[in-house]
Amino acid sequence: MKKLITVHTLILFLLGFSVLSAQSKNGFEKEKSEISTMLDAFNVAAAKADYNTYFNYFADESTFIGTDATEIWDKKAFMVWAKPYFDKKKTWNFTALKRNIYFSKDGKLAWFDELLDTQMKICRGSGVVEKINGNWKVKQYVLSVTVPNEVVDKVVAEKTTLEDVLIQQLKTK
Repeated sequence: MKKLITVHTLILFLLGFSVLSAQSKNGFEKEKSEISTMLDAFNVAAAKADYNTYFNYFADESTFIGTDATEIWDKKAFMVWAKPYFDKKKTWNFTALKRNIYFSKDGKLAWFDELLDTQMKICRGSGVVEKINGNWKVKQYVLSVTVPNEVVDKVVAEKTTLEDVLIQQLKTK
């Protein structure tokens, strides 16, 4: 009888653990889907030059880091920089090719990396999103141009003159 109770208890424990694991996994799967949908809509808003929709995806306190070493903007500064492009309908069109999303333990904060098909060919987007008032908002977005290893030397040679000046400026600050 004691052995039967022990086996029965073990089976109930394993079933309960399986249900909790499934619920936890499904919760993050739902969140991954929400974030992925948000990031896709974020990219579509930029492609359509929909200024208000695009910037509504950013948290009030957020940062955009562009491909140039000097491009680090808070939301308000990025809005000012981007406005002429949106007004002229000369924005960017990014489509995710691959995306990874990871979560904090409480599921309220997530970070992602993605490969994007862009007018600059493959770029990498990465960032942090936070659930704010029930909606996922971009807290930080980093856009990087990828450089295939086979052409790194050519790219470095091309940018050396420009970036040597910036390196010296940054070292003296």
